[in-house]
Formats: sequence, C-alpha cells, structure tokens
Amino acid sequence: MSQKIDAFEYAPHIMKELRGHGALITVTGADGVANPMTIGWGMLGIEWSTPQFIAYVNKTRYTHELLEQENEFTVNAPLPDADEAARARANKILAFCGSKSGRDVNKTEELGLTLVPGEEVSAPAIKELPLTLECRIIYRRDQDISLMPDDLRLRCYPASAEGVDIYHTEYYGKIVAAYIAG
Repeated sequence: MSQKIDAFEYAPHIMKELRGHGALITVTGADGVANPMTIGWGMLGIEWSTPQFIAYVNKTRYTHELLEQENEFTVNAPLPDADEAARARANKILAFCGSKSGRDVNKTEELGLTLVPGEEVSAPAIKELPLTLECRIIYRRDQDISLMPDDLRLRCYPASAEGVDIYHTEYYGKIVAAYIAG
C-alpha cells in the first residue's frame, strides 16, 4: 500500500539526491518492459500553475527514445531516512542504471527490482527507491546549446565543439501522483 505525500515537502531531498547519487527516471516501452535510468539533472517546481518535474535526458539514450514514444514517466528516489542497507542497495541500483542501457539489458530483471504498478501512469514505481513522483509529459523542448555561455557549453557538451549533437531534451512532467511505494 502506498502512502500519499506532498511532492514539495520532499523537494529538498529529491534535489539533494539528484546532486549527489542521482535518481531514477522510469518509463515503460511499448513492449511493456520498464526501463529505469539514472539521472543527475532535474528540476522540481511550478510552471503554468502546475506542479512539475522537469527531466533532462540526453538524445543518445534509450530512455530518450522511449520518452519520445510514451508520454509519462516516474521519478524514483530513496527515502531520506533510509537505513545503511537500503542506501547501499539504492546506490548499487543507481550505479547500474547509470552505466547500462535498456537497449542491451533488462535492468529490472538483472537487478531483481520490485515494480509497483503506477497509480495514474503506466510507468511503475520501484519499491527499492520508494519515493515516487508520477508524471505526465505536457511539454518537451530540445535544448539550444548555442544560447549557453561558452564555458558551460564546453564543460557540459564538449563534443558539440566537434559538431556532434549530444544535447538534452527537457521533459516537463506534470506531477499527477506522489507517494512512498509500499
């Protein structure tokens, strides 16, 4: 059973996780396979009078391909008061999901993740990272790296200097449910 939460009460923790270990963005493809990917870039706030999580996904990632086909995702993070064993398990999951592609491996099977069906979206919560935001994409935009200051562009997108398009798409996800997956 899930415990409903106010996403904004947990916003400082979610942002701390993004900055430190990362969080998962999970999307389910047309084949029904859930694909969690570690992200380190995201924003939680209100735009257009709507609570949102904005996820930044590199165009080269399999998750990007799935998000272009699907219009929903979950954000999954460990709890702020996770014990040492749960924190270690979360770190292992985040490391694996940040280094393996769903094109090559079924990450949920490989890691033995416990998927909890979404309440409002098709993407699942992940019991091992139970702090969950369910999001429906209401807007997407490719970043225009030509508008970035040179130092930032060269630090975050060094291949762009060689003409390689490796920028991110911003996925604005309206938060439609927030809970601790149980």
